[in-house]
Amino acid sequence: QVQLVESGGGSVQAGGSLRLSCAASESTYCMGWFRQGPGKEREFVSRIASDGSTPYAASVKGRFTISKDSAKNTLYLQMNSLKPEDTAMYYCAAGFGRSGVCFTWTYWGQGTQVTVSS
Repeated sequence: QVQLVESGGGSVQAGGSLRLSCAASESTYCMGWFRQGPGKEREFVSRIASDGSTPYAASVKGRFTISKDSAKNTLYLQMNSLKPEDTAMYYCAAGFGRSGVCFTWTYWGQGTQVTVSS
């Protein structure tokens, strides 16, 4: 069982920045970020696989950067130029994959709230 603990959420004004962290109890092939806004379904934000591939949702591309410190089993999400529509609970996830493909998201953190005001 992989334990995931997120941190770094908070409230910022539009245009501001936040950095989310996710500490994992052990390494997995894939780690990623998802978010769920008020009244919305959970959606993919970005993920990083062991081959280094890092796709992004179109809505965050160019503003968010995902990275991972493998020595610390810690995932990060640097969020710049935040918009009110980025307001959501952000979840860290970990799962299994191969050859740059993530098959399943098996483990989830408890989430960290990000609120962006206009």
